[in-house]
Amino acid sequence: MSITIEANCPECDAPVQPARRPLAGEILRCTQCSVELEVTSTEPFRLELAPEVEEDWGE
Repeated sequence: MSITIEANCPECDAPVQPARRPLAGEILRCTQCSVELEVTSTEPFRLELAPEVEEDWGE
């Protein structure tokens, strides 16, 4: 029995189906618009736009 995990991309609304069960905090990429998505919840499966990585100038 296989379980299909799916959520829609918050940027383009395309369905995103990871190949395996993702972990919370994992970064996935939308196959339609290539935006990076962060798994914010696994039950229920939810995605949000991944935060931009900012420069750390040693402050």
